[in-house]
Amino acid sequence: MSFKTTIQPSNHTFPVGKDETILEAALEHGYNLPYSCRNGACGVCKGKILQGSVDYGKAQAFVLSEEEKAAGLALFCCAKPLTDLVVESHEVTTEQEITVKTLPCRVEKMVKLADDVMALYLKLPTNERLQFLSGQYIDILQKEGKPRSFSLANAPHDDELLELHVRNIAGGEFTNHVFTKMKERDILRIKGPLGNFFLHEDSPRPIIFVASGTGFAPVKAIIEHALHIGLKREMHFYWGVRKQADFYMLDKVKEWEALGIKFTPVVSDEQWNGRMGFVHQAVLDDFKDLSGYAVYACGAPVVVEAAHREFTTQRGLPNDAFYSDAFTFVPKT
Repeated sequence: MSFKTTIQPSNHTFPVGKDETILEAALEHGYNLPYSCRNGACGVCKGKILQGSVDYGKAQAFVLSEEEKAAGLALFCCAKPLTDLVVESHEVTTEQEITVKTLPCRVEKMVKLADDVMALYLKLPTNERLQFLSGQYIDILQKEGKPRSFSLANAPHDDELLELHVRNIAGGEFTNHVFTKMKERDILRIKGPLGNFFLHEDSPRPIIFVASGTGFAPVKAIIEHALHIGLKREMHFYWGVRKQADFYMLDKVKEWEALGIKFTPVVSDEQWNGRMGFVHQAVLDDFKDLSGYAVYACGAPVVVEAAHREFTTQRGLPNDAFYSDAFTFVPKT
């Protein structure tokens, strides 16, 4: 059994199961309502019930008073529908609308994805969740030295753990620590979400993703979000690495291919039976006109810069249809 819920003023509608909260169902259907703790303790998700009735759930009295309930307010992370609903809530669509937080987290799991790539899965405190847009990044804050930035590789609807892909870089103090000393249950401090690299859902343009190395991480987040919300746009994913062994999570990529995303792997530094050379050149070879496309490029700065320069000057890609995140290496400090 489910109840139809309509968000005002956007007029978006989605079903909410009788055992689901309004927030859970909204996120599940790709509608990004504001939230933070997701357990009734912060009030960020507070909105108004314009029509219908709800079970208020575990809303904390100090966050939602009886007077506020009488005025029609509810915490959407706790409230469950008893009837069809019309609710009033802002929907988050830009990075400026999300609160940047500094939080402790625990290394829940470490998984080696390739010889020099480690996946870190970070768990926030029980009362915290991080709201973010697919493709954004967080900073790891160190006691000494500059913050280290890593893209979130998980989509917003899958936010129980934060997933990072860390490449072991020669001379990288933090990345070396990850591969030689870090262990599960270690405590880190993070700040985020940060960055303006994320999926622009309102554009009708077909998408070309161009990633080098661990630029795969934000692409993974964006693709998983796009598939989750049922985005119908044509999508191509070009992934460039130095050698074939640098590809990882290819089982995940095969799942995307089965759902209609065209994948083109490109290797630059060794012979193999697939496409070779620079990843942005593979796009140039395949597309003679990019004027109608949107490009999302991430990874090594030289790749991102070459893609931007040559796609706009040689293939007619509009400047405002090129979105990028260049991974700049910060030397030991």
